[in-house]
Amino acid sequence: MFTGIIEEIGEIANIRRGEKSAVLTIRARIVLEGTKIGDSIAVNGVCLTVTGLISGGFTADVMPETMQRTGFSKLKAGSRVNLERAMPANGRFGGHIVSGHIDGTGRILSYRREDNAVWVTIQAKESILSYVVEKGSIAIDGISLTVADVNDTSFRVSIIPHTAAETTLLSGKPGDTVNLETDIIGKYVGKLMRCESRTESGQPEEKQGLTMDFLRENGFMTGSGHTSYD
Repeated sequence: MFTGIIEEIGEIANIRRGEKSAVLTIRARIVLEGTKIGDSIAVNGVCLTVTGLISGGFTADVMPETMQRTGFSKLKAGSRVNLERAMPANGRFGGHIVSGHIDGTGRILSYRREDNAVWVTIQAKESILSYVVEKGSIAIDGISLTVADVNDTSFRVSIIPHTAAETTLLSGKPGDTVNLETDIIGKYVGKLMRCESRTESGQPEEKQGLTMDFLRENGFMTGSGHTSYD
């Protein structure tokens, strides 16, 4: 698990591409401290397992599923990437709960400066935007950010100088691809709200949604409609 607080910007030293997979060699410094083979490091928000440690860097395998869901296919030697080690059990939540499992990609539409901050507008698919809420959290290339506003096709975040200096987000240009991970709690709540039941054959039945009957049947409501605290 990660928090979306970037520890350093690394650099892709080499990419060995397979038919659908890849092996990354990444130059780094801070995230190597205390890191062992088998540990997890988020690279642009993608949770990767350290498969090798070299002088001034590490290697990681990228499976086909990850290549398809992320912007890793656009990486090349020299690309700068955001790096974060997995949070220790006694760590502090500086951002929000980030799993490192990317939901999909977005496309940077524009940058607009306002005083000391920069507005970044990102276009995304409806399947991602359905879990994006105003003042909620989202991870963009692994960076924990607060959503300022959202519409049917895009959302905006505001980048302060510290975030700009410590991450790669403002080093891109309109049209660039970014990795997106929505709030994991929102995804679980969304699935609960759908409450899809299945027949004995495994086929989905009509979606029930979160209803008063559902709450009553599962002990959250009394027969009179009042909340039960037993």
